[in-house]
Amino acid sequence: MMRDPADPAVFEAIVRATRDALAEAEVRLPPDVIAALERARSRERNPVARGELDQILANVALAADLKAPLCQDTGVPIVYVTLPSDLPYTLHLHRAIAEGVRRASREVPLRPNVVDPLTRKNTGDNTGPGIPVIHVRPGNELRITVLPKGAGAENVSRIGMLLPTEAGTIPRFVAETVLLAGGRPCPPVILGVGIGGTFDSAAALAKEALLLPVDTMDDFEQQLCDAVNTLGIGPMGLGGDTTALAVKVRTAACHTASLPVAVNVQCWAARRAGRVVEVPP
Repeated sequence: MMRDPADPAVFEAIVRATRDALAEAEVRLPPDVIAALERARSRERNPVARGELDQILANVALAADLKAPLCQDTGVPIVYVTLPSDLPYTLHLHRAIAEGVRRASREVPLRPNVVDPLTRKNTGDNTGPGIPVIHVRPGNELRITVLPKGAGAENVSRIGMLLPTEAGTIPRFVAETVLLAGGRPCPPVILGVGIGGTFDSAAALAKEALLLPVDTMDDFEQQLCDAVNTLGIGPMGLGGDTTALAVKVRTAACHTASLPVAVNVQCWAARRAGRVVEVPP
């Protein structure tokens, strides 16, 4: 049986796993994202766009070599937890994850991005009421997965409450979201699309879709990606063949009278990493 997160050894193990996952995510892009950037570079016909992709790939390599953050906007911490049945879900789990965020903020280091929404007072350690955002699901092991999310891409994300008769307009809605965003989210982007559920759960689905590998897309995802790439916005908004590296979709059942669709935009720095929590015997 795994012990309670209130146990100091378990608490510290959760802190370390959170800290280490953030340290990896901020410094190293996942291999599937690097491969998608390299494929885009090899296919790109626009010389300016090729140059931008070269710079992005050079930045990725340099960040890994120097163990420095990929981007100055180190984002806000979004954390996904899988919880085995023998581990109680208590406030101590949240406290340990928050402490891991504070430790990563000091040690990586991370830019302090978290502020009060009205006074704009900065907490200084990337935690605050409701931050880190923590999503908990049942699982076979205690695993911490982090998705640091920068503001440039988050600010252009979008949700629409479509009518059921408008299912055929989803590609247009997704492409329109990127058209309105232009170069602001630092394309080439990766899009997480949530379809179904409710107003709030569609947005959560869209963000969770960004955890999926981008090296494969099904036919519908490819259709959405192709629609976005016809826009010609290109890397960093300077024109080119690749505006989106990939589109990933998650769906949920919904009300018979509703069709929520959410698009969570992610920049090329699609940072994510996970750690299994190892608790000493």
